[in-house]
Amino acid sequence: MSRVPWVVGVSGASGTPYARAVINGLLAVQQPVDLVVSRAARLTILDETGLSFRDAHWRDDLATWLAHDVDDVRYWAAGDLGAGPASGSYPTQGMVVVPASTAAVAGIAVGLSKDLLQRAADVTLKERRPFVIVPRETPYTRSTLEHLLTLHDAGAVVLPASPGFYSAPQSVAQLVDFIAAKVLDTLGVEHDLMNRWTGMK
Repeated sequence: MSRVPWVVGVSGASGTPYARAVINGLLAVQQPVDLVVSRAARLTILDETGLSFRDAHWRDDLATWLAHDVDDVRYWAAGDLGAGPASGSYPTQGMVVVPASTAAVAGIAVGLSKDLLQRAADVTLKERRPFVIVPRETPYTRSTLEHLLTLHDAGAVVLPASPGFYSAPQSVAQLVDFIAAKVLDTLGVEHDLMNRWTGMK
């Protein structure tokens, strides 16, 4: 059976733990991942974790960041516009951009394709594959709201990083997992990242 991955794009917004949780959630159920990390996201990863993410050492750096086996991850440099996910003929199951900066939201909404993350997103939308975008910055300007509406109308699921508290989370990790769980639910991927609401007792 040929490999058909989920593309995960990590942009420069604060919130890289959400990306980590989504990637680990996919890998935990043997879902292959094609990873694109923007240049700005490398700075955010370094700022939020103290870890470097380098093209030449991506496998070691990613394994350290995820604390997970990365054998089923394929990494594509953000500047590689000849990469597989840049073409609609490259088979993928869909794409998640997590976290999504307002710059990434704008670039995808207007079809700039200035780097591989934006191009892969454009391809995913034009091919009508599942696409989830997780904006993290707040508050939103009118232009960002308009860009998010444009993406919604193009077929994207706009899933803000707004965790719920009804499961009485005891840690930040549980709040992060809540968002990762919502992303995986939207993709139709099984997981056990959160306690589901079962109604009032």
